[in-house]
Amino acid sequence: MPEGDTVRQAARRLHDALAGKVLTRSDLRVPKFATADLTGRAVLDVTARGKHLLTRVEGGLTLHSHLRMDGSWRVYANGQRWTGGPEHQIRAVLGTHDRTAVGYRLPVLELLRTDEEQRAVGHLGPDLLGPDWDPEQALANLLADPARALGEALLDQRNLAGIGNVFKSELCFLLGATPWLPVGTLPADRAAKLPALAKKLLEANRDRPNRNTTGRRGQDLFVYGRAFRPCLRCGTPIRVADQGDGSRERPTYWCPVCQTGPVPAPGSPSAPRTRPRSRPRTAQ
Repeated sequence: MPEGDTVRQAARRLHDALAGKVLTRSDLRVPKFATADLTGRAVLDVTARGKHLLTRVEGGLTLHSHLRMDGSWRVYANGQRWTGGPEHQIRAVLGTHDRTAVGYRLPVLELLRTDEEQRAVGHLGPDLLGPDWDPEQALANLLADPARALGEALLDQRNLAGIGNVFKSELCFLLGATPWLPVGTLPADRAAKLPALAKKLLEANRDRPNRNTTGRRGQDLFVYGRAFRPCLRCGTPIRVADQGDGSRERPTYWCPVCQTGPVPAPGSPSAPRTRPRSRPRTAQ
């Protein structure tokens, strides 16, 4: 799933391609908005809010999209072949005199009034890469449910916006806590560092084509996607298990030596895996 850093990159690509230009083509391929026509309107800006994309056009309208697991926006020069997937996966096309933005596999696509954007993103907590970032509020949100697992609290966009499964696993490693540790039991000194550390990781990666949390060349991530491989700190094999809120389970990675706290019990539905599976695709 694209996270705050990659969504920010997508917003910048779309803004550079569309902002300040008049739309010469508009095609929204979702039933509710299939008859909407934005041609003749200038694109004012494209901005990211957490993992959401807001494309604002003249006339007080905003095209709201969310990439979720597999969605993407691709930008092509006019006449260039579109390569983001088969035709039936295209959900939106926005074209100008020299560029065309194509949205593939967008699970969320809606046209709303710009003054009603809060209906789409008002539930989000402080944006790690946005102008509303407030570390004190983010920490207060995380600690509001002290019994909740740290990994689940970090993924809840109502607490702070922009963290996905990769940064969740990496943050827990850097904090020395398993993702199943109740967030309220995280030592106070480490809890106080959490918002700044999260922001540092996302800011360091918002302009990088390949995500890196270690600062090492060729060893980009501490734990995510490294199941059964040696920990970069202690050499212990990295573990992996599923973690979720019941509606969505995600593979979660941790070092059993460098991170302290509870882990799923053997035999439980989320028990740690005992043999390798194919490595997950990381969002770029």
